[in-house]
Amino acid sequence: MRLVAEGLSARRGEDLIFQDISFEIAGGEALVVTGANGSGKSTLLRVLAGLLAAEAGTARLLAAAQPVERLAEAAHYLGHRNAMKRELTVDENLTFWKAFLGDFAGGAGLSVDEAADRVGLGGIVHLPFGTLSAGQQRRMAMAKLLVAWRPVWILDEPTAALDVAAESMFAGLVTAHLSRGGIAIAATHQPLGLDGVRELRMTGFTGVAETVW
Repeated sequence: MRLVAEGLSARRGEDLIFQDISFEIAGGEALVVTGANGSGKSTLLRVLAGLLAAEAGTARLLAAAQPVERLAEAAHYLGHRNAMKRELTVDENLTFWKAFLGDFAGGAGLSVDEAADRVGLGGIVHLPFGTLSAGQQRRMAMAKLLVAWRPVWILDEPTAALDVAAESMFAGLVTAHLSRGGIAIAATHQPLGLDGVRELRMTGFTGVAETVW
């Protein structure tokens, strides 16, 4: 499995945010997207997730398990917002996402209880999501990555609102995902505690991909 981006460009309104971004990552690899505020990190991730149309270029997942017409069909997107309804219980939220997303070919998601255990919050899935602390809410949003199997994780500042212990837990989740042959792409201002990642440095109108081991 390979994720191949070629010549990506994107606009926000009339402004060209970045242009001619190309990179390739294989199953089991992670790419960290870095750069100053406004350099286009979040915009790039939204393009990859299918939430924003590219001005030019393509992003494709080449996978033997299942033909992929759009990268978004094989990807989870975890943005700044948690994408969970505050009025619903954690169980109701995660059950919805599990049924809505389903499993991409070649893998199977965890049950809601198993996913909650993995993020260190087993036993509270009966609570309304809105009653949880900011850190607990972020952890439960991460559990959404686990209940439905998607080979590509697209993560925008995933460790926001997390303490050091939770950051370590999340690094373990990503490491386990990579060990299954998954791919992770994360935009972040802080280290994610992952070994052997590649880096894409965004500079506004151009991006330079370089390997950091």
